[in-house]
Order: sequence, then structure tokens, then C-alpha cells
Amino acid sequence: MFRSFGRRWRSVAALCVLGLVLVACGEDTSGGGSDGGGGGGNGKESELSGTIVVDGSSTVAPLTSTAAELFQKEHPRVKITVGTSGTGGGFKKFCAGETDMSNASRPIKEDDEFEGQACKRNGIAYEELTIANDGIAIVVNPGNDWAECLTVEQLKSIWEPAAQGRVNNWKQVDPSFPDQKLTLFGAGTASGTFDFFTAAINGEEKASRADYSATEDDNTTVQGVAGDKGALGYLGLSYYEENQGKLKVVKVDDGEGCVEPSRKTVQDGSYKPLGRPLFVYPTAKLLQRPEGLAFVEFFVERSDEIAERALFVPLTEEQKQEAAEAVRRLEERYRK
Repeated sequence: MFRSFGRRWRSVAALCVLGLVLVACGEDTSGGGSDGGGGGGNGKESELSGTIVVDGSSTVAPLTSTAAELFQKEHPRVKITVGTSGTGGGFKKFCAGETDMSNASRPIKEDDEFEGQACKRNGIAYEELTIANDGIAIVVNPGNDWAECLTVEQLKSIWEPAAQGRVNNWKQVDPSFPDQKLTLFGAGTASGTFDFFTAAINGEEKASRADYSATEDDNTTVQGVAGDKGALGYLGLSYYEENQGKLKVVKVDDGEGCVEPSRKTVQDGSYKPLGRPLFVYPTAKLLQRPEGLAFVEFFVERSDEIAERALFVPLTEEQKQEAAEAVRRLEERYRK
């Protein structure tokens, strides 16, 4: 399923309609941050070589790193580097022409001067691929024996801008909770997780209290919450699953009952409003290179295995069918 640059992303929550989407940022298909080594005139995959530079979301980084590791076992002459500047930071580099692919935990902002508009100005065309699903987990210290489930309204009362300097004790969240200092950990402002969480919980993207420990590295949140009995944080579900011995996950009630994040609840949409898709954005220039197109094909075709290894929620069957069709179209467009 394809779209033009000017069309705005309509619904992040509608996972079933997400797939692989063309976004043409300009007539010129130049872009990307590294020179490709190509694959030789006969196109044999065994001869693939080159360097692919990836940056962006720390949430998506384990997925792309896993895909890169598996791909490089088959194509050892292809070097793939994966950085973690956050979704917003990654898009700035991407649209400045510094990288070949951007990891993102939200769609690119087409009207933003540092994202879509920068890509357009710089003539960088790109594709949008949905490569897995994820949930944002609300986590507390294992010693917390009172917060088993929090409503969306309670989470808003903690995280909304008006709570800054005012809500700093668990008893203020719920009178039945103990008189325990509340300390907060979460995503940094350049993170797609921050954008998604604030929109889902506070009703406005980037609307958040600022007096919390913000980081682009979810491992910092893990360490902070694990070391403080009164801590609460939010991070990608995969990071919770990797650190279950250090953290306790909290169920979320959006008005239809308490739901724990899991593969099933993220895929069936019952973990609301904190289930989401994850994306990668390769440049058109990368896709014109044999090793670039091969890596994208590999990422989509092996998405189940990659998601399993990286502890993410795989694409639904409908998403996979749409992605497979989109890859076929990309092959027609870019394969020489």
C-alpha cells in the first residue's frame, strides 16, 4: 500500500492498515548517508557488499540490530551500523542525508521542518515499513505491592504538565496507596516513545511534566526503577521482558478493565491505548543499491524470526500480507 509525501498519517492505532508505504519526498531519489558497495554486475547475493548506516529509535534498535546480525551472517561483506539518537534525533540525521535508514517508534512528521520538510528540501525520498508491533509497558519496582493496575486517568494525573512539582507521592495518585515518595523515569523528548506516550495518556503529543528522569536509553529507566521502591517508569515492552527480574509490570485500565501488555493483547488491540506499530525508513537511494534492497527484503521476509529473537510482537497476518505485497512492488520499482 503506497501513499504520496503530501498525505498525512491518519491513524497510528489502526494497526491492520499499516504496511509498507511509499513516501516520495522529492523528485530526486538521492539521499542516504553512505556510499554503497553494490553487489557486482551479475547481481549474485553472495557478492553483496557495502555499508548501511542506521540511526533513530532506541526501542526499534534491537530489532534492526537483530536483523543486521542475521543478514550479515549470510552477507559478511555488508557492514550495518545501528545508532540510537531517538526517533526525532534519528529523523534529523536521516533528512540531513547522514544515514541510509531511520528507526522510528512513530511515523515521520511530514510537516515538521526537521523531519518531512527537511527531507523534501534535501531531495531525500524514502519508504516507510512497518516491521513489528510493540506495547509501552508501565513498570514499577518489584517492592511495590500496591500498584497492580492503573487507569489512564491515574496515569494522566501523574504525567500531565499540571502535575509537575505537585504530584510527588503515591498517596496523591490513589488514597489507598501508601505514603511513599513517587519518582519518575521515562523517555527523552527526542524519543518516539515520548511522543506516543504523551499523546496516548495526556491527549497531546509532547505534553508532559518535565521533572522526571528523561533518557533516550531504556536501560537507564530499567536501572532507575529497579533501584527505587517508589519509582514508576514507562518503556518499550521488549525492555520489560528482558528485565522481568528487575521490574514489575503494571496493568492498564482504559475504562474496559485492567489489561497486562503481552504479545496477544498488543496484537488483538486490547492493550489500549499503549499498543503501537514500529517502523523503519530506508532511503530510495539505499533501495537502489543491491545490498540495501536485499536487507529490506530480508527484514520483512524474516520479520517473525527477527521479532521473536528481539522479544517484540510480530506483525499480524494481515500486516504481513500487506508487507509482502509492498515488497513485491518495491522489487519492481528498485531492482535493476
